[in-house]
Amino acid sequence: MDKTPSLLARIHDPADLKSVSPRDLDRLAAEIREAIVDAVSRNGGHLASNLGVVELTVALHRVFNSPHDKIIWDVGHQCYAHKLLTGRREVFGTLRRSSGISGFPKREESPHDAFDTGHASTSISAALGILAGNRLEGSDARAVAVIGDGALTGGLAYEGLSHAGQLGLPLVVVLNDNKMSISPNVGGLSKYLSRLSSRYVSRLFMKARYRKFRRVFDGAVKRLPFGGDALFRGIRRLKRAVKAVFYLDNFFVDLGFEYVGPIDGHHIPHLEEVFRDVRRFDMPVVVHVVTRKGRGYRFAEKDPGSYHGVPSFSITSGLGDGPPQPPPEVRGACGFTEAFGESLLRLGREDRRVAAITAAMEKGTGLSRFKAAFPERFFDAGIAEGHAVTFAAGLASRGMRPVAAIYSTFIQRAFDQAIHDVALQNLPVVFALDRAGFVSDDGPTHQGLFDIPLFRTMPNMTIFAPACAEELDAMLAWALRQNGPVMIRYPKAPCPSCDPHAAANLVSGRGVFLRRGSGARVCLAFTGSLYPAASEAACLLETQGIAADLYNLRFLKPVDEAYLADILTRYERVVCVEEGVTAGGFGEYAAEVCARRGCAARVAVLGATSLTHQGKRDDLLRKSGLDGPSLSAAASPQPPPSPTRLRRF
Repeated sequence: MDKTPSLLARIHDPADLKSVSPRDLDRLAAEIREAIVDAVSRNGGHLASNLGVVELTVALHRVFNSPHDKIIWDVGHQCYAHKLLTGRREVFGTLRRSSGISGFPKREESPHDAFDTGHASTSISAALGILAGNRLEGSDARAVAVIGDGALTGGLAYEGLSHAGQLGLPLVVVLNDNKMSISPNVGGLSKYLSRLSSRYVSRLFMKARYRKFRRVFDGAVKRLPFGGDALFRGIRRLKRAVKAVFYLDNFFVDLGFEYVGPIDGHHIPHLEEVFRDVRRFDMPVVVHVVTRKGRGYRFAEKDPGSYHGVPSFSITSGLGDGPPQPPPEVRGACGFTEAFGESLLRLGREDRRVAAITAAMEKGTGLSRFKAAFPERFFDAGIAEGHAVTFAAGLASRGMRPVAAIYSTFIQRAFDQAIHDVALQNLPVVFALDRAGFVSDDGPTHQGLFDIPLFRTMPNMTIFAPACAEELDAMLAWALRQNGPVMIRYPKAPCPSCDPHAAANLVSGRGVFLRRGSGARVCLAFTGSLYPAASEAACLLETQGIAADLYNLRFLKPVDEAYLADILTRYERVVCVEEGVTAGGFGEYAAEVCARRGCAARVAVLGATSLTHQGKRDDLLRKSGLDGPSLSAAASPQPPPSPTRLRRF
């Protein structure tokens, strides 16, 4: 039995790292990887990306002084080693559990988490703002943005780089180049970084002696009594010109950054040497670090894409030890994502105008089979949702029928493009919003709770909420026949089954009764994803002797108001429930229709009431009062609901 004392157990704060002997750093890295694999195997999480940045994290914390110096992780899912080294080792087993620590940086969780980064490409802008604020306050604290090459595909990163070059503040940008985001990276940037990684002439400019000479020489020139600053600027331009002619043309240098790299991201002594040098720079610098996603766990090294975000698994046998998955054709047993992918594949065979666009989420949105069948009509825009939407608009303007498959939480990043480039021009773009509603495990930054009020504000927009696989199939086919934009929102959840004939009978602006009895005085009107909860509630009410009808809203926009008002007037109580925020949502609109048209029904509007921490979707629904027992309680006579009860977000 191994009696070697744990090095990781001695680390309670990043300051403790500085006393670790250099010869023990590789053992510490191995212990960190073991802790990450152990926690993720039990709780699920982002595995391969975190295994790839262990040495990088150790080196950063040994050189910089967190929380005085701010380190921002982008995307934040690569922060597990950072959490282990910043006082959260003892609670690391609660990672991503309800009431546990988050899988992303959270300012409220630790002073070492400088900025919440659940969405990609934000770190450079945030770090630059932090650094500018520090300087305005007279602080010498440094700011470090650790950005993956996948996150660098987002346009916001380039806006930050441009501004950083303009300001000239000593921002440190660590480019973590592992050739992947979730799937292998695509596009010109990936090829450019590969070219940088394959040319080592620039190593001359990384040498410690050269950098030390530069610091001394530049300082001496600036101190000259006459014209020192002008001479310094001239020498700097000359140096760049020489490098451009004899060495490597470099995008970052052209923006005003010093460029260091590429360097081995798994060699801690070399990383420390570079970080100690760049910490003294008085200008922005990019440190290009090459890492291997999944390092240290053989299954993740072999297939980092599959081990990006994983459920719980067996450490010894990998993901293959998990429960068997139902075949895709068993639609009642599969999820909405799989049902969408199957439907789009069929419709793509029927219509050559159908194209699929995603933003680095090919597998997550169910598009892998479409890509394999129609590679010329599949487009992965990288982590660039705004571009993906406008690109789809361009396709639509040329007669194509593009489907932009994007997670609900990420479509927020393309709100302007959806209005300006799609809705106002009334272009036939279909938005397939996966993960709409509550999303398991990843916390508030990944909840799809805002799409209904956002998209309801858009002109010309149709909004669908399917309750089952058959409805999703019918809605997607209907959407591709329209000459304007359509949004289809659906959860990351299993698909219930419903009558395929009823599902195919879509009437614009109207929903459908999935349960209707004689003399019912209670109606549960719901967005499609809550069909199982509404059905359970109706059964519970029946045991109390209360008959309740189930009305599947289907269309959240446009709405046949006269038809909706006629339905509402038939009941004493109506519970309008949606898996999204109530402020600006469908329920508020339905209550307003009821009040405006003089309906006698008392309407209760139920929806998300707060941004909760991470948890399983079923648990989040229960905590928000959107599970079956909660809905039955809201619909029962005791206590009576107010005439119009709105639960606010």
